[in-house]
Amino acid sequence: MLVALAGVALPLARTPVVDPAAGADAALPNRVGVPPFGSLHATDWPRLGPASVIFTGQAPGLVHGEEGSIIAVIGADADRYRIIKGEIEAQAGGDAVLSPDGRRIAFRSPGLTLRVEIVDLVTGRSRTVSSGVSDTLLTAPAGWSPDGRALVIGDAVPANPERSAYRNVLSIVWPDGDRRIRLADEHEGIAPVAFAPDGARLAFQVGRTVTVTDLDGRRLSSFTLAPEAELAGKGAWSTDGRTLTVTRRDGGSWSLRRADPATGRDLGAVDTPTASGVTAIRLLGWAADGSARVVAYQPAPHAPAAFDAPLEMDQRLAYGNVGTVRVLALGRGSQSPTTLLTAPTDVVSIDVSDDVIHGGRTRDASPPHGLGPRFWYWTLLVTFLVAGIAAYRNREGLALWLHNRRARRARRGDVTGGPLAN
Repeated sequence: MLVALAGVALPLARTPVVDPAAGADAALPNRVGVPPFGSLHATDWPRLGPASVIFTGQAPGLVHGEEGSIIAVIGADADRYRIIKGEIEAQAGGDAVLSPDGRRIAFRSPGLTLRVEIVDLVTGRSRTVSSGVSDTLLTAPAGWSPDGRALVIGDAVPANPERSAYRNVLSIVWPDGDRRIRLADEHEGIAPVAFAPDGARLAFQVGRTVTVTDLDGRRLSSFTLAPEAELAGKGAWSTDGRTLTVTRRDGGSWSLRRADPATGRDLGAVDTPTASGVTAIRLLGWAADGSARVVAYQPAPHAPAAFDAPLEMDQRLAYGNVGTVRVLALGRGSQSPTTLLTAPTDVVSIDVSDDVIHGGRTRDASPPHGLGPRFWYWTLLVTFLVAGIAAYRNREGLALWLHNRRARRARRGDVTGGPLAN
């Protein structure tokens, strides 16, 4: 019985994989909840299949150990929750990114291994990849190509022998091959990264400068952003690949504007409403109806920073400064945003698969509560184990009890059914 129970929890090498076509019904849940205690891991059987959403934060249930982060994963078409144990203060959509089809998640590998780990939600397998950058202090994924074959990785490398300063190195790697291309080597932080829809170009921001390169690392253009403007996010390219989108802050409001990717020339505002009262917004992409789907970061109640003043983006998105997140639809010609997804307090970052964004479908969600399957598995396993040990230690007394019981039954049989019974 113990062997049978163990087989339920361990991933089976010959278990049929989930059909990736199940993502045809992928939809954005209208709310997310904290994963229950004892939730299955992303590599557990039965396989989850493609995901719609991943998120991280500091709410109870989203932290493991003393400081490690739990990356919560939600199925593409139902409220099936899984978890991944990641590094401290993991940022979904930042250093934990969901592939465009929702099948794979790349994140900072926990522990001392300076590699990026990739989990395949369809097969349950995981692997590590490296950018090949030597002497790195920190390595993390930054974004997937549209076909999911290439991954951009960022490394922090010492800039002097004393290691009192560092520079940021950006590379693009192909996990299924040995190809690695260096994209940038800068002394300022690099974020975010956005691929053009055809996958032939990508744009990234270094300090106040946006650079566009091809997949071979050739610089195609570079321009300086206007004051209070930021490259919008992973969905910054227009659907036809002709323009880039930037976010611009005006006091406590954020709006979307178009820019020429060759020169950076401002091409005017996008006909979408502004988002007000938020720390920042990040553009996830464009839905089939032309609306922009953005993450809106709500300020924490006691955040020390004033978000209506100039502030670096990494500070705006820091754990202590974000209270929760929402996913909004900024419809063309609309007067105000439409809230598509809400999250509990202290869920501070989120990423959504491109397939879900482009499809534009949403669904009513019912996040799980109570205790997860792993809790019940270990409870039953420990119960059977304790019972087995107790039975073994008292085997002589148990054998005597069984012998006496059989003897009593035999005596009753002799009295009721023997030859003298009549």
